[in-house]
Amino acid sequence: MKEFAIYTGLRALLLLATFGIVAGAWVLIAGSVPLFAVIVIAFVISGVASYFLLDRQRVAFASKVESRANAALEKARSKEDH
Repeated sequence: MKEFAIYTGLRALLLLATFGIVAGAWVLIAGSVPLFAVIVIAFVISGVASYFLLDRQRVAFASKVESRANAALEKARSKEDH
C-alpha cells in the first residue's frame, strides 16, 4: 500500500506542477488561459515525464502488486489441494 501511495502522490504532484508550468507559460505568451487545453497538455506532458522520472517508483509498485498476486494465487492453489 505504501508503494501505491508514493507513486500516486508523485504522479499527482507531477501533474499539478506541469499544469502550473503550462498555464503560466500560456499566460505569459497569450495573456489568457484556455483551461481545457492546458489540462489536456498537462496530462500528456506529465504522463510522458512520469514514464521516465517515476520509473523506480512504478517498478516498486508493480513488484508489490505482483508479489501479492502470487501469494493470493498460491493460497488459492493450496485451498484446492485440500
